[in-house]
Amino acid sequence: MTNIVRVDDVAEATGSRYPPPHDAPCAARAVRRLGLAVGVEQFGVNLCRLPPGAHASLRHAHSHEDEVVLMLTGELALVDNAGERIVRAGDVMGHPAGNGDAHTLVNRSDADATFLAIGSRSADDVATYPDIGMMTSPGRYAGGGYRRADGAPWPGT
Repeated sequence: MTNIVRVDDVAEATGSRYPPPHDAPCAARAVRRLGLAVGVEQFGVNLCRLPPGAHASLRHAHSHEDEVVLMLTGELALVDNAGERIVRAGDVMGHPAGNGDAHTLVNRSDADATFLAIGSRSADDVATYPDIGMMTSPGRYAGGGYRRADGAPWPGT
């Protein structure tokens, strides 16, 4: 049987799971986890809303997770290894697993922006955060935590 939900009936969660103080840039980020709401667990489908000044994430790259992002409304800055570019409604971005291109989206405009983020949920995935020397432990979807780039546990996690 097909699961059907109304987007507005899916709870909107704000913030991130990043350890302080690195959670601050994403504090206003709002996410509706659409995939989980309809019972899909092998890949994530998230409707994200970024108010002015908010970041979608810390700049990161995935080892085993592909991501596709479809801009729905507004304008955001894509910040990746190539620098910064503006993306607008109708633009589609692909972030292939294992390419080392650390990326994020930042709302530098004066209006909310929304996008749909779709990504595989590989149990082997490790996300690296080169700007702060942090990485995830494999199995983060099962509660894995954060580590320093050298593998030591991240303080407070």
